[in-house]
Amino acid sequence: MLTAIRGSLVWFRDDPFLTSGDDALVHVDDGLLVCRDGKISAVGDYGRLVRGLPPGVTVVHHRDKLILPGLISGHVHYVQTRIIAAYGRQLLEWLNASVYPEEERFADPSYARAVAALFCDELLRNGTTSALVNCATYPESVDALFEESVGRGMRLAAGKVLMDRNAPPELLDASPEQGYEESRKLIEKWHGVGRSLYAITPRFAVACTSEMLRVAGALWREHPGTLVQAHLAENRQEVAQVAELFPKYRDYVDVYEQHELLGPGAVFAHAVHLSKREWKRLHRTGSGVAHCPTSNLFLGSGLFSMRRATKPGRRVLVGLGSDVGGGTSLSLLQTASEAYKVGALDDCPMDGVKLFYLATLGAAKAMRLDGIIGSLEPGNEADFIVLDPAATPLLATRTARAESIDDLLFALAVMGDDRTVLATYLNGQLAHERDTFPRPEPAHRHDKR
Repeated sequence: MLTAIRGSLVWFRDDPFLTSGDDALVHVDDGLLVCRDGKISAVGDYGRLVRGLPPGVTVVHHRDKLILPGLISGHVHYVQTRIIAAYGRQLLEWLNASVYPEEERFADPSYARAVAALFCDELLRNGTTSALVNCATYPESVDALFEESVGRGMRLAAGKVLMDRNAPPELLDASPEQGYEESRKLIEKWHGVGRSLYAITPRFAVACTSEMLRVAGALWREHPGTLVQAHLAENRQEVAQVAELFPKYRDYVDVYEQHELLGPGAVFAHAVHLSKREWKRLHRTGSGVAHCPTSNLFLGSGLFSMRRATKPGRRVLVGLGSDVGGGTSLSLLQTASEAYKVGALDDCPMDGVKLFYLATLGAAKAMRLDGIIGSLEPGNEADFIVLDPAATPLLATRTARAESIDDLLFALAVMGDDRTVLATYLNGQLAHERDTFPRPEPAHRHDKR
């Protein structure tokens, strides 16, 4: 099947933190994106490419809109979708008061399926076509998400959370051996099915014994192509607790490294409170980081240092993560807006080019999926979005005065939200359209499920 979309095309060929925005960004003002059998087959000037289209192909015209790669969230919890905006507290108190009680509900497959459908709807409505997702400890929660994402043709990476201490007994794996076996069976069941990838998911060192972390490392070695995801140095109290639980290790990163959990394809969420040594180890091992600014601000965890993460000579691969439900929105545009503000406080303000890089190719590189997603280059999977610079009256007023593509991208990043996403495409096919998307029925206000 062939799809042809006309619009202002924007994507990245290089890292704007290491080179100029002009060198990193590709912009075709009047462009054509041609997709065949789920992949991008041609991209470039409309006038040149349209003449080569086969007879009968209808071009979808978005001449005054921007077409970009689908957005990629490097860290999110689908099992926390319904507790977004639960009163903040600090991380560890919030987990016990809000997160763990909600995650216990995912032992019920019907509950898990309902939330998985809502979660995927919301991702697409916000222009997010791929994500690295934490499920609950229950295998049923993983089944529900992959059943939903495979049915839609989404590329999600996800896994069952591994944890065997410091959480309610109902949520814990009975043993590291159980965590290993359940994860192994889920990998065999889902990894590579449709566009699914399995992510081995030790929650964080506070909730994992050394034996459980070793199990996670063993699973990763035994199943090439899987990813690893975990939380890292989100909160000072958490960092102190890890030091108490693992006194023989140099620091938090060393705990993961000594359990063979660092390397290409490992993505660590938050990374707020890291030493110089820890940044060096992440760089040298090729590990990725998910920057989750809305969550870090909401829970008072601290300010991520993009300046330290992107230091020349020890650049760490970074993408954005919405981190719902600690994060306050599934919109990566709103997440980018907060990333700019956090960066400004760290003497590292980011322009529109850098912000959109973090939400597309940057996140793909952190997950080691560049060349597959995150770009409009031919050969990449045909996930892309159409952004409307006139989605709201105020946005239209601002973008009408944009002086460059960078200025336009910056306005969209700072002022954009789900209304800005006119359409979302998966595998070259329309998966969401703003003006025709059905509004979900709200749950009754007394619904405690």
